[in-house]
Amino acid sequence: MINKTTFMANAQNADRKWYVVDATDLPLGRLSAVVASVLRGKNKPTFTLHADAGDFVIVINAEKVKLTGKKWSDKLYHRHSLYPGGLKTMTAAEMLAKFPERLVEHAVKGMLPKTTLGRAQGMKLKVIVGPDHKYAAQQPEVLDVAAIIAKKGAK
Repeated sequence: MINKTTFMANAQNADRKWYVVDATDLPLGRLSAVVASVLRGKNKPTFTLHADAGDFVIVINAEKVKLTGKKWSDKLYHRHSLYPGGLKTMTAAEMLAKFPERLVEHAVKGMLPKTTLGRAQGMKLKVIVGPDHKYAAQQPEVLDVAAIIAKKGAK
């Protein structure tokens, strides 16, 4: 017998919010873990594994994110043009200098499912270089990621 009081979220009844996150001086991996969790909707009591009921996230100041240790020189990002000899490699420092938004996007999308659902959730991520963004009409709430990271570290 099926319990008729069980709530199953879906795209029609999803209550989506907009959050803005300041990436200034936050470790990239910890920031990405919190943002990916919000994109998936795991911060909501109505989380449903197979439904896209997550929120939109705007990450500002992407160029001010930090990495620990020697990751600026040792962490490599690869892409290939699909032609012979077309492998391009960049260090994290080069990626930050040329494309700071891609550094954050790559880290967050790597923590989402590798399915159609994960790609749809990844499209709700907006990464901005600098403090100003064009999403003021959506009235985003400030998400204090530093406090969430500190609370997880205290456990």
